[in-house]
Amino acid sequence: MNDDVRVALDALLLSMADDEFVIGFSDSEWTGVAPMLEEDVAMSSLAQDELGHARALYDLLAQLRDDGRDADAIAYDREPHEYRHCRLVDHGRGDWARTVVRRFLYDTADTVRLDALADASYAPLAELIGKIRREERYHVMHARAWFERLAGHDGEPRRRLEDAVRHLAQDAGTVFADLPGEGALVEAGILNAPMADLHKRWLDQVAARFEAYSLPLPTAPPHPDARHAHTDDFRWLWGEFTSVRRLDPVATW
Repeated sequence: MNDDVRVALDALLLSMADDEFVIGFSDSEWTGVAPMLEEDVAMSSLAQDELGHARALYDLLAQLRDDGRDADAIAYDREPHEYRHCRLVDHGRGDWARTVVRRFLYDTADTVRLDALADASYAPLAELIGKIRREERYHVMHARAWFERLAGHDGEPRRRLEDAVRHLAQDAGTVFADLPGEGALVEAGILNAPMADLHKRWLDQVAARFEAYSLPLPTAPPHPDARHAHTDDFRWLWGEFTSVRRLDPVATW
């Protein structure tokens, strides 16, 4: 692996791991307060899956870097501005409708990204992607079911869903923000298309769902800073998920 590919792969792994870590931790906040008992269990399970995926991706990144920092150090020992998750998951969880829309947008986009990595020439990544895809298909089913349930009911459920779509629309496609050196990943056979092409694939896949419920399709292209400029919502979340680690960073648990 040449240096250009290694640097680009580092950026890819970090962005994916941070996406999974942030949405997983954020959605874990629903445990105990979801609209019904079944969703307490379901959302807790989904969040646990995402955190497990993040851990595996951070582990892979630690092996690639080989600088002595393990997955926990990468996940917890950074300042807020050093995280590279997309702006879509940067938003606070909000009400249930906003969580449903955010998860639907993220999970459908993540599926397109995972599909583009399924035959990656970097064997450790291809093997991990295969495992993640098997779990993520259930995430999409769950998000789609709730999206359609809220969209298909008049009154407050539909109004809240429409508000959530409007709130998240500008950042809906930020999973596909350009990555540093992504051309090297395509050339090396790790990623099967540039992020801009994956964004178009995603729009084609979700368009019918939005049209079926007369909802505006969020077509805004990802902003160049979509993985660098974070909000106060994330800075608060960062304070939550790093709080124990910062009490004693060298503790052994």
